Amino acid sequence: MSAIDTLLEEARARLHRLDPAQAAAVQRAGGLLVDIRYAALRARDGTIPGALVVERNELEWRLDPTGDHRAPEATGHDLHTVVICNEGYASSLAAVSLHRLGLHRATDLIGGFQSWRAAGLPVIPGTARTDG
Repeated sequence: MSAIDTLLEEARARLHRLDPAQAAAVQRAGGLLVDIRYAALRARDGTIPGALVVERNELEWRLDPTGDHRAPEATGHDLHTVVICNEGYASSLAAVSLHRLGLHRATDLIGGFQSWRAAGLPVIPGTARTDG
């Protein structure tokens, strides 16, 4: 097993990861979905309605409820937060990073945005042109 596979396995052991239906239920209950995909993927595939878009390199600064650069949605350490990447790998590592900031209810979406879309859940179309 490679070092990253080990790191990912350790990260996921700390999380109660959610499937798309569970993540949608968290959002309906007032939790926060956080899309960490980069702009080109969002433009190509679309976004989840109501999700906060924070690219991965800004995540900790924007979600730390005690930080000066926090997003208004970062209301406290008890906020149920579901991190979403493209396929559910980077989001696991990011969710554990949020745990280290004290966001003890942070987790991620199994299969990422692609599993959300495959489950038929709402998606706002991307802006990428597909007509050549």
